[in-house]
Amino acid sequence: MDFLYHSMYVSVIGGDTGTSDDEDLMIAEELGRGIARMGATLVCGGRGGVMEAACRGAKKEGGTTIGILPSARREDKNDHVDHGIVTDLGVMRNALVVLNGDVVVAVDGGYGTLSEIAFATKFGKRVLGIGTWDIDVVECFKDVDSLLDELEDHLLG
Repeated sequence: MDFLYHSMYVSVIGGDTGTSDDEDLMIAEELGRGIARMGATLVCGGRGGVMEAACRGAKKEGGTTIGILPSARREDKNDHVDHGIVTDLGVMRNALVVLNGDVVVAVDGGYGTLSEIAFATKFGKRVLGIGTWDIDVVECFKDVDSLLDELEDHLLG
């Protein structure tokens, strides 16, 4: 794909370190690679688990990543975040992660992810998901390729 979406931001949300299994992390990494191939910027919470896997995938394809951190320490970002944004807001930074994406993609995740889905709904953001909360506001996909196809269609808008 060409870099058609250089001004588009995709927020990736999901489980933190220790909460997501290997399959979810592989999905997140593949998702990150696809987002980067589209030329979109990946926004996330900047820490481990799904966030780190998605950033790792994006960086493997030369993509740009932004991590909106819950702490006041930029050093808390994962190694694949280009731009760490400190907030010192704890989990309240979840609203900022979602607000900064043109679309939100959820992979796995617990109640923190659910809070981000709720914020996305409040902010009028579309939520695509794979292996995450099966609720009416999340458009669930069975595989990464079909999710990325839909994401590309959305970004073409």
